[in-house]
Amino acid sequence: MKDMYSLEGKVATITGGSRGIGEGISQAFAAMGCDVVLVARNQERIDGAVNEITGEFGTKALRISLDIREEEAIIGMVQQVSKAFGRIDILVNNAGINIRKMPQDYQVSEWDEVLETNLRSPFLSSRAVYPYMRKVGGGKIINIGSMLSIFGGAKLAAYSASKGGIVQLTRSLAVAWAPDNIQVNAILPGFIDTDLTRQARKDINGLYEHVILRTPAGRWGEPRDLAGVAVFLASNASDFLTGVALPVDGGFSINL
Repeated sequence: MKDMYSLEGKVATITGGSRGIGEGISQAFAAMGCDVVLVARNQERIDGAVNEITGEFGTKALRISLDIREEEAIIGMVQQVSKAFGRIDILVNNAGINIRKMPQDYQVSEWDEVLETNLRSPFLSSRAVYPYMRKVGGGKIINIGSMLSIFGGAKLAAYSASKGGIVQLTRSLAVAWAPDNIQVNAILPGFIDTDLTRQARKDINGLYEHVILRTPAGRWGEPRDLAGVAVFLASNASDFLTGVALPVDGGFSINL
C-alpha cells in the first residue's frame, strides 16, 4: 500500500517553491523520494530552500530563477528540467501574487499582473509540460487555488477572479488530458500562515480572529497541513481522481 504514495524516481517542478506553501510541498515531495525543481524569482530564497532539501532529504534539487509571466522563460524552464532529469512527472502551479484594492481603484496594469501571474502562467506551464508527461506515459498537475476560488472579497476582485479561473482551468485540462493519463487537480488552501496571509492580517482588520472563529479546527493552517494532500495528488494513489478542487481549510468553507 505504501508504494502507492511513493514518489521515488519522479521529478516534480514547483513554481513559487522557495517559500510558504510551495516550500512545504517541495519538502514533502523530497521526503517521499522525489527529485524537485524549485522555480521562483528570488535567487537567494531558492538557494536556501534547495540547500535545505538536499541536506535533509538527500534527493536532487534544481533551482531556476525566472519571471513566471514570460512565455519563453517557461518554455526554457521546462526544457532545462527535461535536460537535467530526462523527464517531468509532476507540476505544481503555486506561484501567485495579490494586490488589494477596491475594484474602482485598480489600474489595468495591476489587474493584468495578477491575472498573468495567477492564471495565465499556470496555463502556460501546464501546456509546456504536457508533451513531456505524455512522452513518459502520464503525469500529475496540481494547481493551487484559494478560498477566494469560492468566496468573493471587496478588495480581492483580481485575485478571486484568477483563483476562480484556476478551478475551471483545472477541470478543462483534466477532461482534455485524461486520455493521456494526466490527472489535473486543484488544492484550495484555507487560511494558511504564510508571508502573503501575514500581510493580509495587517491589511484587513480582524481577519485573524474571524478565521479562528469560523474555522471548526480552531486555528490557522500551516504549510505542512497541505503536505499529505499534495503527496496524494502527486502519487499513484490518485490515478482515478481528476478535475477535483479540494478545500484544505480546517472546515472553513462548510461552516455556516
